[in-house]
Amino acid sequence: MIVGFDYGSSNCAMGVMRDSQVTLVKLENNKHYLPSTLYAQHNALISDYVAHHLKQSDIEGFRQSRAHLLNAVPAIKRDLDLESSDTGISIGQAAIEEYIDFPEDGYFVKSPKSFFGAVGLKPQQIAFFEDIASTMIMQIKQRAEQQLGYELTHTVIGRPVNFQAIGGEESNQQAVSILTTAAKRAGFKEVEFLFEPLAAGVDFESDLTTDKKVLVVDIGGGTSDCSFVQMGPSFRDNACRNSDFLSHTGKRIGGNDLDIALAFHELTDFLGRDDKFKSGLPMPNQLFWQACKINDLQMQSDFYSDKNHRDLTAMLREIEQPERLQRLIKVQENKLSHRLVRQAELMKIALSADPQSHCDMSFIGKDLAKLITDVKLAEALENSLEQICILAEQAIQDAGTQPDVIYLTGGSAQSPLLKAALKQRLGDIEMLSGDNFGSVTAGLTKWAEKLFR
Repeated sequence: MIVGFDYGSSNCAMGVMRDSQVTLVKLENNKHYLPSTLYAQHNALISDYVAHHLKQSDIEGFRQSRAHLLNAVPAIKRDLDLESSDTGISIGQAAIEEYIDFPEDGYFVKSPKSFFGAVGLKPQQIAFFEDIASTMIMQIKQRAEQQLGYELTHTVIGRPVNFQAIGGEESNQQAVSILTTAAKRAGFKEVEFLFEPLAAGVDFESDLTTDKKVLVVDIGGGTSDCSFVQMGPSFRDNACRNSDFLSHTGKRIGGNDLDIALAFHELTDFLGRDDKFKSGLPMPNQLFWQACKINDLQMQSDFYSDKNHRDLTAMLREIEQPERLQRLIKVQENKLSHRLVRQAELMKIALSADPQSHCDMSFIGKDLAKLITDVKLAEALENSLEQICILAEQAIQDAGTQPDVIYLTGGSAQSPLLKAALKQRLGDIEMLSGDNFGSVTAGLTKWAEKLFR
């Protein structure tokens, strides 16, 4: 059977057609959206999970390619006091809760799709990301099938226009290959892809009664994408839509980057960002970007390295306010980067409705909190919002015409700051808001139905 699958940077969702309407599948705790997170008590357990859930015909080759990890699993499970049947794997909200309770004990990844197009990945790293994606898709597909009562065999998966700011089409092909491999291992027989902003546009188009030139602006968790599309009654039944898609732009900057920027600019002062050495030299900003950049594999590896721990500890003797640097060391020792950025995300959400909010930082220091205002939020996000506006301008320029309407979708697309920035740069063009999370899934589902029926 057919399903639309949004394997998003922030959330995952699946949709099926029922009585000519899209129905979202409940994936976790009676909710339609499952956070794109995974927690494993040991990274080898991820490959072990895949090995135990592959089709019989694929197991032998997989086991040979992952032998160095799989051979260690029995000893790992004994050390972790796990039964042989225990997976040691959690996804979604359960993974977040495991990470909060045991941040230093396991392997936690948020928004894994953000890494799939990374430049310079070694073959073993690509294989590991395939296993992460396979594990998540296997579990999500299984949950959907249990609820629906039938097997899912065909899917259209959403993808950003560009998975990475650098790397170009090679990065895109690498990421699509990882997702294709994972979906096939999870049991999908047919896998196709559709640009996420186009998927949102397909959903929006369903209700249009007149033709419109639409700029779809999709601000996801890991990427921002714009698609300029001719839509409406004259176009939606076309079997081939290539000529209707006038332009696409995209960049690896999304809601996660807004959270990271806010964390760096407003929360790392607690960790000593503005402090000085006794020599008078300032603390290097790079340390604090490394602590916050949860979507950058190399920066996180550098931050959590043994060398960095030794360097930070040595700095304690040279810094004017060692108690603040000690908090950064606590973040490093206890793997609290995701927790730090999560607090920034909560502040971003709160400040969309209120002019100020208190950020709870007690997880790195007793009774530690900070009042953050919407003015400080705007200052922290200024550069990121500027980049999104440039993407929208480029899409319009490439299309060679002005849009009749701007359609905003995605988790961060409803930010008043973003709307104000777009209006200032693009002029007084009508802006409409879609379902922040459901538009892409609905469009993918409608496209899958058209493609596979």
